[in-house]
Amino acid sequence: MTELASAAKRPHRIVVAGGGAGGLELVTKLGDTLGKQGLAKVTLVERSRTHIWKPLLHSVAAGSLRRSQHELNYLAQAHWHNFVYRYGEVVGLDRAEKQLKLAAMLDEEGREITPASSLPYDTLIMAIGSITNDFGTPGAAEFAVPLETPEQASRFNRRIVNACLRANAQPEGPRPGQLHIAIIGAGATGTELAAELHHTVRDVVGYGMDRIDPSRDIHIVLIEASPRILPALPERISGATQDLLKELGVEVRTSARVAEVRADGVVLSSGEMIPSELVVWSAGVKAPDFLAGLDGLETNRINQLMVDTSLRTTRDPSIFAIGDCASCPRPGFDAPVPPRAQAAHQMATHIIRNIAPIMAGQPVPPFEYRDFGSLVSLGKYSAVGNLMGYAIGRSMFIEGMFARLMYRSLYKMHEAALHGRSTVFWRAMLSTISQRPTPSVKLH
Repeated sequence: MTELASAAKRPHRIVVAGGGAGGLELVTKLGDTLGKQGLAKVTLVERSRTHIWKPLLHSVAAGSLRRSQHELNYLAQAHWHNFVYRYGEVVGLDRAEKQLKLAAMLDEEGREITPASSLPYDTLIMAIGSITNDFGTPGAAEFAVPLETPEQASRFNRRIVNACLRANAQPEGPRPGQLHIAIIGAGATGTELAAELHHTVRDVVGYGMDRIDPSRDIHIVLIEASPRILPALPERISGATQDLLKELGVEVRTSARVAEVRADGVVLSSGEMIPSELVVWSAGVKAPDFLAGLDGLETNRINQLMVDTSLRTTRDPSIFAIGDCASCPRPGFDAPVPPRAQAAHQMATHIIRNIAPIMAGQPVPPFEYRDFGSLVSLGKYSAVGNLMGYAIGRSMFIEGMFARLMYRSLYKMHEAALHGRSTVFWRAMLSTISQRPTPSVKLH
């Protein structure tokens, strides 16, 4: 039997690499439709076992959010929504044979869980996301913690709690800089983390650590190379956010480039040393390095896959890319579509709406990114942002309680895309009724 005849008898094979916000929403919707009807075999490849919405990672790092309450198990989601979950890490591609290459996965003891393998596809959608770009800064990889994954966020939270326990166990109390926190990069993640930490570190200390004086021993500094924080957002949001951070006592350093990260602090390009034994690196993003050599696919300087306006990769019509790993042109703008959660969601929706012509190899309408605004959460204190034009006809600045409610609604929209609106509503009601006494922050 020829390959063409064989393909006609089997379901179309759709493989999505990466289970972030866009990738997981995509396989869930395709599984509920094509997978359920037997029209396609939908497979998700992901190297993690569970999913958590990436904008929540700063709360995990600060200790104000427990991973277990917000994690979604990929294997269970696949069972509920008619797609296949493959535990694996993408390491290569054979475009001629339409095979995605996966590495062997090992456990903590080095024993093999799944062997190296190749996964055939008819349509491949890359949704790998992005990683932190430390620009090769000396000491960054060794002494600074990135916030790309839930594991890294939990690791930083453990470092904070351990640092507080260690300092409180010292007869002389904390030494200078021991409980100082330096956050490198004042984008949304770094800025939100700075505000959240102001509250949570003090809560940790409040649980009986009487040798630590928060006003004397705890200090948070936010370091940004650009002239202002939140450089990608409107200037009004940046200014309002900086004013709120200063009210909290967070030190904001702009136009400050980091030359080196050490065990005891951060060295700026000016030569100034900022004492800190707890460092987070949230400055700059890039796509994973392996994409730059992925069987001849075109990439840019930060390893993003180059796609056309339909989200097809420029050198292979059967491969698409969405989210942070894609560089998609934006007609009328100098820059491509920004790497933001709302962009990944819109790209996933575009693929879902056009899956029929995609499967048939036909032309796909152009993707149109719509900027609905930006929101920055400052923990329990406030939120600021702007809502963009399509519903209200103009840009509207918002802050305070209304902005906080809008920020929370973004997460609820993501949950609704994965579970359905009614399920999200009843889960929220149940969690409100069945709340039990717990510490206000994670203490272990």
